[in-house]
Amino acid sequence: MASSRAVPNLPFRRQRGQRSPGEFAAAVRRAAREIGEQVACDARYIGRVEAGEIRCPNYAYERVFLHMFPGLTLTDLGFTAREHVRGRAARVPVEQSANDPGHSEISEESDVLRRAFMTSGSVTVAASLGLGGTSAAATPSIPAPRRIGEAEVAAVEAAVRRIRLLDDRHGADGLYRQAAVPLRTAYALLDSGTATRQSTTDRLHSGAGELSISVGWLAHDSGRFDDARSHYAEALATARVAGDPALEAHAFCNTSFLARDSGRYREAVRAAQAGRGAAKHLSSARLLSLLSLREAGGWAGLGDRTNCEQALVQAHALFDRGTSDADPEWMSFFGEPELEALEAQCHAALGDWARAARHAYRASVLQDPHFTRNLALYRAELATDLARAGRPEEAAAAGRQVLDLLDEVQSSRIQAMLAVTARLLLPRRRSSPEVAAFLERHAAV
Repeated sequence: MASSRAVPNLPFRRQRGQRSPGEFAAAVRRAAREIGEQVACDARYIGRVEAGEIRCPNYAYERVFLHMFPGLTLTDLGFTAREHVRGRAARVPVEQSANDPGHSEISEESDVLRRAFMTSGSVTVAASLGLGGTSAAATPSIPAPRRIGEAEVAAVEAAVRRIRLLDDRHGADGLYRQAAVPLRTAYALLDSGTATRQSTTDRLHSGAGELSISVGWLAHDSGRFDDARSHYAEALATARVAGDPALEAHAFCNTSFLARDSGRYREAVRAAQAGRGAAKHLSSARLLSLLSLREAGGWAGLGDRTNCEQALVQAHALFDRGTSDADPEWMSFFGEPELEALEAQCHAALGDWARAARHAYRASVLQDPHFTRNLALYRAELATDLARAGRPEEAAAAGRQVLDLLDEVQSSRIQAMLAVTARLLLPRRRSSPEVAAFLERHAAV
């Protein structure tokens, strides 16, 4: 195992002081939010750092740690210099990274994943779990039943975190096919291996289920609704087999979102309600808030204003209780901007375009520009709402802001929303120079 050669990171452990790993992880997440970063830090991650299993943090964690401990370097915090850990990946030219940011970041994480599996004795698994440098059509070839331990589980969990981070920054379209490879490998591990401990089996089930949801979301956001439905169903089945209510709530949450986007509004309501049932003992008000917003979206699609408003009131009340250490890792995206954006979608579905535009505007100004995909999404929603509200020049301005971001973001959802905006603004092309400029540029893109 990789951890057998690890040297404990005592300088980092000293920074934790008397706080528990969970408390320290919460402090890391708060520090990340202060600088607009997004990290899925939990007690397990802190434990791995202190055990020396993570010799050098990725770039997101590096920025957070340096913000938390001003005046200290990574070396002061007990980490190894990146060039001594990353090897050749650290010497990728800056120009290449700038031209293809998603691919370079995926390749960097792949080196870590490959090492974890190669040191545990399965080169085939190492190659297939990586998120770069591997054919998306490759089929994992798992040896006869084998012992599965920390390295395998940690690599699955790392794949989940990397997919979420890259989706936040670059959108889903360029990631979906690559992400399917580690997903197949994770389920092949479940089928072929025997874990050393029950806790390892539980973590592998949870990791595989979360990976299925992450890949399902990439399919969902890139317009592959049938694929997304299959992945979410796979995650739900995994949750039921493992008796994992947190994973079950997550699967129902995404299933509700997909059902709403697919026009199956009654299913959206029922899935959100089922998710709340799974989450009721998890002590996460923010999770319950998001599920209430999913339910509100279903009611809005059905045209049921009364139930939609009730669900929105409940969502706000739960959101106002604040965050807690019980909030799932995957909910790091759910802050005030997302709350405003989801409420905007409800009002838009009910035909209240002016109200929808107000909430979409709040979402766009509250969103940290570091997370390009969400910023583009909120501005695209704003553009459509403004166009429907009879404010064409403002809609065109918002649309141009989205076009400015398309070099960094690949999302079929955002492109489809822009196409709707363009179609709505077409009758004003001759009467408004602002609209004409947007339509011309949109057509060129």
